[in-house]
Amino acid sequence: MDWLERTARLRQWTRSGTRAPHKPLLLLYALGRFQEDATSELRFSAVEQDLQQLLTEYGPPNRTTPAYPFHHLVNDGVWEVRTDRGPASPGSGLRDLRDSGATGQLAPGLREALRGEPELLHRIARSLLDLHFPPSLHSELCEAVGLDLETAETGQLSTARRQRDRRMRELVLTAYEYRCAFCGYDGRIGTVPVGLEAAHVRWWAFDGPDDVDNGLCLCSLHHKLFDKGVLGVDNDYRILVSQRFVGHSPASRDHVIALSGRPLVGPQPGTRPVAADHRAWHTSQVFHGSPRPAVPI
Repeated sequence: MDWLERTARLRQWTRSGTRAPHKPLLLLYALGRFQEDATSELRFSAVEQDLQQLLTEYGPPNRTTPAYPFHHLVNDGVWEVRTDRGPASPGSGLRDLRDSGATGQLAPGLREALRGEPELLHRIARSLLDLHFPPSLHSELCEAVGLDLETAETGQLSTARRQRDRRMRELVLTAYEYRCAFCGYDGRIGTVPVGLEAAHVRWWAFDGPDDVDNGLCLCSLHHKLFDKGVLGVDNDYRILVSQRFVGHSPASRDHVIALSGRPLVGPQPGTRPVAADHRAWHTSQVFHGSPRPAVPI
């Protein structure tokens, strides 16, 4: 049984790039709990709040329920559910899972494989992260699910990582003249840019190409906020700031809220701006809530 391949091919509802990371998030959470205690079972009523928080923070903008992956992950052969009445899931309803005392656990064969080959857990987790989330969120997501992937890294890059075009960062940073497209930050140490990154607008995991018109040069702060759905770009290439973002400090106001309605910095003339379809994907699949009104200058 190739468990790495099986977990990389989770069956998910998808259409036109729609994000559905419900199963990967549950599986990452289960791997974190397995790493902590290989015998633990996840009682739905006890972990429901944790799973809902993961879906809220790292899932698509639309409201969803943790009952969906808890029930449907069974169909992929990597997860099992039992209730007070015996094996098998009672369904995907919240009340059914709560009232039946449903508990979930990694499939027996997968648990055995993980015990026999500890590095397999790291390879599966890295694969799930690469396939479903941008690199800027990997460390934060590992912390959220309790996964420690730095103590036993194998040194092997996943197929997803090997296929990325390493030239994209230089091409995007050059297109935006080494300035953050949101705030204009252009810090360097000597001649080397520091704190500037090439952000994918449409995520690589969702068929976003390594092309300049799918990239933005962003500082580390605004890259993270862009990938978390706090920031976005509208049809007129102006910055969107989510109404769900709350910050009362001068730093929050000056570095985030005050960006609302500002035009992007760059790209330089002759360079393709962000393509409309990539921009639309980010707005529908990543950006959270409605945008704040433009802040008067």
